[in-house]
Amino acid sequence: MNYRVIFNTVGKIGIILAVLLCIPTALAVALSESSWWALLTTVGISLAVGLVFTFAVRPKSRAIFSKEGLVIVALSWIYVSAIGALPFVISGAIPNYIDAFFEMCSGFSTTGATILTGENIDAMYLTDKALLFWRSFTHWIGGMGVIVFLMAFESGSSNRGMHVLRAEMPGPTVDKIVPRARSTAQILYLLYIGFTAAEIVALLIAGMPVFDSFVHAFGTAGTGGFGVHSDSIAGYNAACQWIIAAFMVLFGINFNLYYLWILRKFKSAFRSTELWIFISVIVASSAVVSVDLALADLPFASNAHDSVRQAVFQVASFISTTGYSSIPASAGDINAFPLLSKGLLFLLMFIGGCAGSTGGGLKVSRVAILCLAVRKELRRVVHPRNATAVKFEGKTISDEALNGVVRYFGLYMLILAATFVLLCFDGGTGLTVESNVTAAVSCVNNIGPAYGVVAGGYYMYNWFSKLVLSFAMLIGRLEIYPILLTFAPSTWIRR
Repeated sequence: MNYRVIFNTVGKIGIILAVLLCIPTALAVALSESSWWALLTTVGISLAVGLVFTFAVRPKSRAIFSKEGLVIVALSWIYVSAIGALPFVISGAIPNYIDAFFEMCSGFSTTGATILTGENIDAMYLTDKALLFWRSFTHWIGGMGVIVFLMAFESGSSNRGMHVLRAEMPGPTVDKIVPRARSTAQILYLLYIGFTAAEIVALLIAGMPVFDSFVHAFGTAGTGGFGVHSDSIAGYNAACQWIIAAFMVLFGINFNLYYLWILRKFKSAFRSTELWIFISVIVASSAVVSVDLALADLPFASNAHDSVRQAVFQVASFISTTGYSSIPASAGDINAFPLLSKGLLFLLMFIGGCAGSTGGGLKVSRVAILCLAVRKELRRVVHPRNATAVKFEGKTISDEALNGVVRYFGLYMLILAATFVLLCFDGGTGLTVESNVTAAVSCVNNIGPAYGVVAGGYYMYNWFSKLVLSFAMLIGRLEIYPILLTFAPSTWIRR
């Protein structure tokens, strides 16, 4: 284990975090908000810690292998969440550190679960826009990944950084777009910035205020979902809702396909099985929910256009794991949806976006491979002597890769179960089996919204449950192995 390169890299992340924190600090100064000093203090703390680790811990070798890559990613994400929480605590916006840590784990992991009430958010919009900006900006940073950002802009980035890229980018596999990992990271971020800018412009044209356009574009890009109003997106016009729904779908697609489209390799891009499964699920689910809403005769879906808009928005929000809501506060929350729609949206929580996107969940490709593995096993039972190869995206999947997906799913279900059981020790007001199940699924899959009383926020959970959910969000975003490996004693034993 190359300890020095691990802590040296985490130090660089601390410096980058300090630089990024300067943006909301400048906004606070420009708006004459009192939170500027809390943000500036956090800049100083992150910069000091980062400089110490960067210059005091100089690695003799910059070789990064698989184990180092996983640990670097896990420690970096814990660090940015821990430091990123300080502005809220220092300013008094979120006095309790565990609450602030939960909010930042939710932000950087692009979950969007919040301990703030609607009244708290509305009040912050009037007095602390800079803190709300930072809260949503963490979605944008975490969407593509903090280490990917470092690799994209650090000139001395080693090509062995592909181990780090694979540890941080979601999905069963991560392929290089171009031969060098640093160039791959740069291309990913350029695409990411371009799509974010396009959404900001589209929202401005549709009539959304400037500040709101930026923070909602950050939340959509990272598929996070932090809003700046108590009713999330419901207070904006239909055009804004359609734009956000469209970009939620776009950010749920594998970014490698966009690069192929730029290169005009349209046939290669459109041959993606995962892409067509993703689109098909969205279309079919939207149709079912539209009809279900129309038959339920709900006040916010009183005509065909509203039913379709609400259905498409919520389906896009759940499958992309963004978590925005278009349901008016006067009508309630996701609990107001009919049972069939709620059940279908719950299933979409598990599927999530495509591999190589900013979406959470199991990922479409992994679900597809699991289904193929089940089919192979059923055929083996009927015809034990026939060898059946499993193919996906035109390639034969090796038994090793297939077993890896199955093992991942088993571990994923164990973590879900453990999270649910630990939440059941909490005696918070109004908590039920439904609310705890959906909260566990929502946080592990980085979605945000849950059913029952948790639909209005996670503030009713005690400090222990919030810590459990905080690490569940990080485990889900980093796809289990980096966090588990980092906390395994055997990882740190020198051999």
